[in-house]
Amino acid sequence: MPTQAILLRSRPRPRLNRTTLLIENSTRSSRSCASASHATTQSIRRRALTRYVDDGLLEIDNSAAERALRAVSIGRKNYLFFGADSGGERAASFYTFIGTAKLCGLDPSFYLRTVLAQVADHPINRIGELLPWNLTETLQSEPAQAA
Repeated sequence: MPTQAILLRSRPRPRLNRTTLLIENSTRSSRSCASASHATTQSIRRRALTRYVDDGLLEIDNSAAERALRAVSIGRKNYLFFGADSGGERAASFYTFIGTAKLCGLDPSFYLRTVLAQVADHPINRIGELLPWNLTETLQSEPAQAA
């Protein structure tokens, strides 16, 4: 891990330690069964919270994963209205094209417009040439020639 990342990760450690001591002291002062349960829960959360400080590969939050899954979550309700299994399969293919275009660094709508403009005249035995990873260089170098 780079030195700067190590320094950035070490900065929250004292504050996390103080917060942990505060929680432990507050649970020790009240000796009810509920506070013991609360202390156990907080201990588990503390380990999860402080783990990102110890492991440089972990992030403090999971916002990137949540953003990536937002389309799936929003679409879940819409998937009920495809009407048939074949409609769901077509939608899955469409989502695959969009996701692959994003992974290749292409604008999905630009990619789909380009492919839809070319697919009718393109030979079926060379259809693989229209896949996102095969068009990436062409579409990134000549964005003005979209459909």
